[in-house]
Amino acid sequence: MSSEGFLKEVQAIGEKFLLKLQRLPKADPVEIVSFSVVLLFIVTVLVLMIIACSCCCYSCCGCDGRPEPRHRKSQVRPAARS
Repeated sequence: MSSEGFLKEVQAIGEKFLLKLQRLPKADPVEIVSFSVVLLFIVTVLVLMIIACSCCCYSCCGCDGRPEPRHRKSQVRPAARS
């Protein structure tokens, strides 16, 4: 899919979402609850993605943006026999 097609698809989804929001005050209670559940699911997924990305970035880069030094590697040498 080209970037132009992707942008049109995102715009169409956004327009449907805004239309749904405009009709929400006149909707049935069941429709309001179902819309709220879908919206809560989307927000939860986005928040979990942000948390996962920030934890991954923090473990790789540290909080100041520089890579954290890893533990020193120790070389294993064979035991000397007398």
